[in-house]
Amino acid sequence: MTAAERLVALESLDAETLCSRAETALAALVEVMNRETTFLRAGHVREATALTGEKTQLAQDYVALARAVQRAAPRLKAEAPTRVDALRRGHEALATQMAENLRVLATAKTVTEHLLSDVARAAGNTAKPKIYGASGQAPQQSADAMKGISINRAL
Repeated sequence: MTAAERLVALESLDAETLCSRAETALAALVEVMNRETTFLRAGHVREATALTGEKTQLAQDYVALARAVQRAAPRLKAEAPTRVDALRRGHEALATQMAENLRVLATAKTVTEHLLSDVARAAGNTAKPKIYGASGQAPQQSADAMKGISINRAL
């Protein structure tokens, strides 16, 4: 079944069923994003990363349902206006959760960059010789000496 065929099949559902499925998908997406944000805020990056597959699938499901709801909006507003209002409120909750998630991700990225920069600076400083040789000069640094670490900020 193609994406267009799935969309048509979703649109043809009765108003209550379509809204109910959209609400369920929306609630699940908000919940998994909340768990991800909680893990990230606590510094549990591995646990947050483990949610990526589930979050991706839930987002795809929700987008398909949201498109069907959008295309069937006039019919849904006439047949189930309270369900449409509930969906609108749920979508606002999703937007709020996404904004919080992005804020936490940006903070984690900034903290990580600062930490890596500090480590690189400290690693570079420890490679400098702290003694003088017999001639009264600092010994030449070997080519094998640590030169710090590099940071890819394109991520």
